[in-house]
Amino acid sequence: MDELLQKSFIAGVERVAAWADLLDSINVFPVADGDTGRNLSISLFPLRNVHPDKSKIIQQLLFSARGNSGNIASRFFSAFYAAKSVSELADYAAEGRLRAWKAVSDPCAGTMLTLFDALAEALPSTGMILNQETIAVIISHLEKAVHETKEILPKLKKAQVVDAGALGMYIFFEGFFYSLAGMEDNHRPVTEVFKNSLRIATSFREEAESGYCVDFVLKSPALSNEEVIRITQAHDNAVIIPEGDLYKIHLHTQDREKMKAQIGKLGSMLNWEEDNLTLQTREFMNAKTGQILHIMTDAAGSVTRKDAKKYGLTLLNSYLTVGEKCLPETYFNSEEVYAAMRQGVKVSTSQASFYERHQIYESVLNRFEKVLYLCVGSVFTGNYNVVMEWKKKHDPQNRILVIDTGAASGRLGVIALAASRYLAETNDMEKTFAFAQKAVQICEEYVFLDKLQYLAAGGRLSKPSAFFGDMLHMKPVISPQPEGVKKIGVVRNQEEQLKLAEERLAVSLRNDSPALIMLEYSDNYDWVNETVKKMVEERYPQTEVILQPLSLTSGAHMGPGTWGVAFLPE
Repeated sequence: MDELLQKSFIAGVERVAAWADLLDSINVFPVADGDTGRNLSISLFPLRNVHPDKSKIIQQLLFSARGNSGNIASRFFSAFYAAKSVSELADYAAEGRLRAWKAVSDPCAGTMLTLFDALAEALPSTGMILNQETIAVIISHLEKAVHETKEILPKLKKAQVVDAGALGMYIFFEGFFYSLAGMEDNHRPVTEVFKNSLRIATSFREEAESGYCVDFVLKSPALSNEEVIRITQAHDNAVIIPEGDLYKIHLHTQDREKMKAQIGKLGSMLNWEEDNLTLQTREFMNAKTGQILHIMTDAAGSVTRKDAKKYGLTLLNSYLTVGEKCLPETYFNSEEVYAAMRQGVKVSTSQASFYERHQIYESVLNRFEKVLYLCVGSVFTGNYNVVMEWKKKHDPQNRILVIDTGAASGRLGVIALAASRYLAETNDMEKTFAFAQKAVQICEEYVFLDKLQYLAAGGRLSKPSAFFGDMLHMKPVISPQPEGVKKIGVVRNQEEQLKLAEERLAVSLRNDSPALIMLEYSDNYDWVNETVKKMVEERYPQTEVILQPLSLTSGAHMGPGTWGVAFLPE
């Protein structure tokens, strides 16, 4: 593939990731479950990979596709990604459009399918010249198609928003074509282009949904398309993607176990993903709105996507690569990551590109009047320096307030959650900023490692040191500080870990302290929940104790068996 073309696919994917929260916030069709941004981000991430064998990327698209929107997009890109040069884009867009329409059991205009139609019509069949004029014509066609979705689908008209999937593809292609033309900084704010169509009408009400949204890959050499259609036709929102002897299937079902049993008789189930529609629709309709200040933090803190939806937070992605699979860390299943680490699979971390980070800043400032960015400690990543440089050029009114928390993992998570709760109670920007600054000063965290070998694998410790440390059953205890990670001590077993945790809590907390305590787990949820939590609740009955998965950025370096305690004394 042409190098510029590859770069442009990456730009499109990263732009979708940066605007995923907006897509989630307007996702009412076909079901108001608020996951289109997440699904498109997960589904399209294989396009970021650079691989000489395109069929490898296309198969990764098959396995990664999630949700209605992600599977339809995946089917389109199984053709469009095969283009080797700009001159081939029109032909492959036409083929992708046909594949996308055929994949849906009940295709519907007014969705991203309409946008694919518009793209195929807008691309010149011969002699495509990438200049500002050509790009403007293409983007104009796509913009018109997105606006039309609001008029085509009655549900969107009632909600007064455009289709989230169509908008997601518009965001992708604007990034894609601007990158091809070398115009990366020329994006128009999405909030201006689709003004008055990006906020759900207060009068809109969605009926409660039940059942599950499932995605699975079935391997069955003897299975026919007709048999697949017969099995899935009784279920809603079916998308069927055949690829050799593989079938990727998405649908909504009331009985997931019955569906698993049915499919299991037809061949080998290679993977299975599911979402609870009841929980998703409930969370979506109860989303936070109308606050005077918006809080953003880094995904490197122990904050989940569920927390982000509950409190209206924006999380800036950091990335995890597990073998050949790369995703934002909060989209990974932690059990998958720790199981891979125990099996010796290479796991590494990386930061979002400058382009994606800049897009995130633009996204939040275009959607909110004031933003408080609780930034991961500058000693751990370059995020603080990147945002401060961006502010100099793009934020003359100082609308994004940045605090270098000096924190990561649980300490950053506690600060972000406590500040979000305080904001929800007061809706006072100045008081919340002061509260966050105070929390940065007094919040503490202690992390207990099980083995040293994972720090060595990540280059943070010499391998001989890790070998001898593990031989002697040494379990280091560390505390992330503004100046870096501080070693607190070394213990030999879980009993000594628990004792040291008790001692550290006792230094800062009275027995009647109304503190917020976060207990972080890796692959040891049961032990942390049954042993550590019990100890904390018995000694500090006035505290609120929450259990959170350890940030996978931290977990990837510290390994399975790690746990931690972070707490805000007041």
